[in-house]
Amino acid sequence: MKHLKELPEILAADFERKWNAFCIESEKADISLPDNPEFLKTLKLVFVFSDFVAVSCTRNPEMLTGLIESGDLKQRYSPDTYNTKIKTSLAEAKDDNTLEQILRRIRTREMVRIAWRDLTGLADLAETMSDLSAFADACIDHTLSILYDRQCTEFGIPTGSDNLPLRLIVIGMGKLGGHELNFSSDVDLIFAFAEQGKTKQGPKSISNEEFFLRLCRQIIRIIGRATSDGFVFRVDTRLRPFGENGPLCMSFDAMEQYYQRQGREWERYAWIKARVVAGDKEAGKQLLEKLNPFIYRRYLDFGVFGSLRDMKKKISLEIKRKGMKENIKLGPGGIREIEFFGQVFQLIRGGVVPALQERRIEKVLRILAEESYFPQNVCDELLQAYEFLRKTEHRLQEFYDQQTHKLPSDPVDRERLAASMGFDSYKIFCEHLEKHTKNVHVHFMALLETRESKEKNEIASDELDNIWLGLTDDEHSGQNLLNAGYKRPEEVIRLLDHLRNDLATRALSTEGRRRLDKLVPLVLKEISTVEQPDITLNRIVDLIKTIERRTSYLALLIENPSALTHLVKLSCASPLITSLLAAHPVLLDELLDTRTLYVPPAKDELNAQLKKKLEQVSTHELEYQIEQLCIFKQANTLHVAAADVTGSLPLMRVSDHLSYIAETVLNEVVDLAWNHLVEKHGTPTCLLNGKKCDRGFVVIAYGKLGGIELGYGSDLDLVFLHAGSGGQATGGIQPIDNAQFFARLGQRVVHILTAHTRAGNLYEIDMRLRPSGSSGILVSQIEAFSEYQHKSAWTWEHQALIRARAICGDIHLIEHFNNVRKEVLLIPKDKTRLRGEVSDMRERLRKERLKPKPGIFDIKQDRGGIVDIEFLVQYLVLLNSNKYPELLKFTDNVRQVQSLTETKVIDEYTANLLRHAYLIFRAVAHKFSLQEKHAEVPEDKFYRLREKITKIWKVFMEKK
Repeated sequence: MKHLKELPEILAADFERKWNAFCIESEKADISLPDNPEFLKTLKLVFVFSDFVAVSCTRNPEMLTGLIESGDLKQRYSPDTYNTKIKTSLAEAKDDNTLEQILRRIRTREMVRIAWRDLTGLADLAETMSDLSAFADACIDHTLSILYDRQCTEFGIPTGSDNLPLRLIVIGMGKLGGHELNFSSDVDLIFAFAEQGKTKQGPKSISNEEFFLRLCRQIIRIIGRATSDGFVFRVDTRLRPFGENGPLCMSFDAMEQYYQRQGREWERYAWIKARVVAGDKEAGKQLLEKLNPFIYRRYLDFGVFGSLRDMKKKISLEIKRKGMKENIKLGPGGIREIEFFGQVFQLIRGGVVPALQERRIEKVLRILAEESYFPQNVCDELLQAYEFLRKTEHRLQEFYDQQTHKLPSDPVDRERLAASMGFDSYKIFCEHLEKHTKNVHVHFMALLETRESKEKNEIASDELDNIWLGLTDDEHSGQNLLNAGYKRPEEVIRLLDHLRNDLATRALSTEGRRRLDKLVPLVLKEISTVEQPDITLNRIVDLIKTIERRTSYLALLIENPSALTHLVKLSCASPLITSLLAAHPVLLDELLDTRTLYVPPAKDELNAQLKKKLEQVSTHELEYQIEQLCIFKQANTLHVAAADVTGSLPLMRVSDHLSYIAETVLNEVVDLAWNHLVEKHGTPTCLLNGKKCDRGFVVIAYGKLGGIELGYGSDLDLVFLHAGSGGQATGGIQPIDNAQFFARLGQRVVHILTAHTRAGNLYEIDMRLRPSGSSGILVSQIEAFSEYQHKSAWTWEHQALIRARAICGDIHLIEHFNNVRKEVLLIPKDKTRLRGEVSDMRERLRKERLKPKPGIFDIKQDRGGIVDIEFLVQYLVLLNSNKYPELLKFTDNVRQVQSLTETKVIDEYTANLLRHAYLIFRAVAHKFSLQEKHAEVPEDKFYRLREKITKIWKVFMEKK
C-alpha cells in the first residue's frame, strides 16, 4: 500500500468483529497462527479489505494454515501450477457430486490466495489477471477431461470421417480469452467440435452433435451451478452463433458457414479475444485459423467505421443511463472505453498489421503507440487508467466475491475501498479516479470523430450532390461546375454519367452505393481547388472505378478528409501516382500520415522497417511474405513519388531512394531464398582463394540500379555469382551438390522477385548481362565469371561492367568481385578498335530503340541525348582506366564525369557541358515519367545543347 499511511479508525471495529469470529473457530479447530507481528498486520489488512477472505478463513481455518505452511501465499505460481494442482485433486472425484465439491473447495482456497497476494501488493495486476485466467483454464480443461471419459463409457467415442477420436473444443472469449479475467468474472465460452459423425465402441451410439451437446450441458452445470459450497465460475454462452437461440455446440463447418454468411461486426469485435482454453487445443487452433479471415480482413477495413460508430453510440447512450456514472467498467472513462479504443484499431488494421492480432489490451495499446497510430502520451494515459481501474475492480469484487463494478455508497465501504487502493481517504481516491476517467473519456470521444469530416460534408454543397445524383439538367449542372472552378463542365458531366452507369457501379451493394454517393461530391469539391481540375477528376474517376467494389477504401476517403486532400494534390501532380494507387489500393493508407507521406526513409530505416514487417509473418507463408514485400516496395515508392512531385527531393536523391528500396528488397529476398534452401538441403561449401566464406553468393546490379540511377518503372539488370566448390555436397536432409544449390537459389530469387500476388509483383528483372547472355547458366561461379570477362566478353559487356556494383551477399565475395571488375577494366584497350566497337554498338541500339518522328527530339535515344552521353563516358573510362584506376571508383555517370575531369582526360568545359546536359535531360525524362509519357520534346527545345553534345561525340568518337 504505497500511498496508505495507516488503516482508518472507521475500519478498526470491522476488523475486531472479524478477528474475534476467526479466533473462536480457530480454537475449535485447535489451530494457531504464526506468532509474527508482520504477518498479523498483513492478515488484519486482508480481513478488513475482504469479507470473502475473512469469512472463508473463519469457516475453514485449516485452509489458511495450509496456505501459510505451503508458502503459497508468498510465492508466485509457475504457468503449470494450476494444471498440476487441479489434476491431482480431481483424481479423487468418483461422481459428479464429489467433482463439484472438490472444485469448489479448490476454488475457495485459490481465490483466497489470489486476493491475499493482490491486496497485500505481493502480486501486480498482470499476475492477478494471469492467475485468475490460468485457474479458470485448468478448472474447465480438467473437468471436461473427466466428463468426456465418463460419457465415452456410456455412449462410445465420437469419431470423424477418418475414424479418429474427436474431442470438444472450448473457446474462451472476453477477459478469459485475453488472459485478463477479473476476480468475480463470468467466463464467456463458445463450444465447438471438428465434424459431424457418430460415436463408436460404446454400448449405445449417438451423433457427435448430441454427444457434445450433453457434454457442454454437464460442464456448464458442474462449473456454474450454485451449491451450498458456492460455484466455480458463472458460465455465459450468449456469444455463440445465433446467441441464446443458437445451438450450444456447433461443428467447424457450421460455425464457418455462419460467420461467412451472417457474422456481424460486434461478433468480429468479440472474436478478437478468442482463445482455446480447454479440450482439443490443436483442433481449436485450426478453427481459429479458419475464422481469422472473418475477424481480421487482409486489407484496411475502413468499411467497419459505420458499425463501430453504432457500437460507440450505444456505449455512449448506455453511459447516460442512471447509475452508470459510478460504474468503473461501463461508466464514462471506464474499462470498456479503453478496450473499445484498442479494439477499433484492431478491427480496422489487424489484417495488414499482424502484430495487432493480440488479445491483451495493454499490449495492443503499446503496439499502436509504437506504430505511431496515436501519440505515446495517449498510450501512457490509457495504460495508467487501465491499471488503476482494473485494480479498483478487483478490490470491489474481492470484498464480497461479487461481480460488481459500482462504486460503494456506504461511507465505511468507501473508506475501505480507498484504503485498499492505498489512499488515506475516499476523497483522494476519487480525485485520482476522476483524473484517469476524464483522460480516457476524452480519448474515447475523439475516436471515430472527425470534425474535419463533418465540415467537409457541410462544404460539399447540395448542388454538387445533385450533379452527381443526376437531379439537375445539364445546363444548370454545367453552370454550377463552372462556378466551382471546372473549365470543361460538359466533360465532367460525361465522366460522372459514365461512372454512375458503369456496370461495376450499378452492381454495388446498398451500403457501397451509399458510400459512393457520399464520396463523389466531396471529390468534386476537393478537386475544384487544384490547377487542373478536369484532368485530375478524370484520373480520380479511374481510381474510383478500381476501388469502388472494395467499399472500405471509399470509407477511408470519406472518414479521412486529409487523405482525400493529399490524394487530389498528388493525382493532380502525377498520373503515375494515381496509377500506383489504382493498382495497389492498400497504399491509400499511406495518405493518412502526413508525417511520413513526403519523407522517404533512409536506407537503414528501410531495413529496420522491412525486418519488422516480415517478423509478423510466418516463415512458412512464402506467398504472404512476397505480398508484404510488394506492399513495402510500393508504399515506399509512393513516399518517394510524393516527395518528388512536391519538390521535396531533387532528381539525384529520387534515384538514390528508389535504389535503396530495391537494394533493401533484394537483400531480404536473398535471405528468404537462402534460408529456405539451407533448411531443406543444408549449407553449401564455399571457397575463395582456398579459404571458406559464409554464404558464397552475391547479387551484382548493372544498368540503372548499378549506376544508382533507378527510375519508377526501371527493370533490374542483375547477375548472380557464387563461390561454391565444384562437386561438393551440401549437408542437409536432402543434400545436393553446390552448383545445383546455387542454381536453385538463383531460381528462387527470380521467382520471388517476379511472382504475381494480390499485391502485384516486386520487379521486372533482366538477367541477359550474365556470361553468355540468355543461353548462359543463371548463377555463375566467380572464377568462371572472371575467366569469361578476361577472355570472352564483348566490349559492350565491359561497358556494362563499368556500371556494375555488388549490392547484397557474402562480404568476401563482394570484395572478390570488386577485384575481378577492377582487373578486367584495367586491361589496356586499343583505342581505334574500342572506338569502333562502342560506336557500332551505339548505332545498333539507336536503330533498335529509336522510332524517329518529324520535328521531335527523343531525349534518351536521339543524337546528343542521354544514351550518347553514357556511351561517351563509358568509352573514355574504358580507354583510360589502365592509366587512371581511380576512374573505376564510381558506377554513376555524374561522378564518372567528375573523375574524368580530375584525371585530365577531359577539360572542365567539356565535363561541365556533359554533366549539365545529362542532368537536364534526365530531369525532363523524369518529369515525363511522372506523367506516364515518353520522353519526347520538340526538336528545337534543346537544339543548341544537343549540337554541343554531338560535337563532343565527334571529337572523341569519330575517326580523325
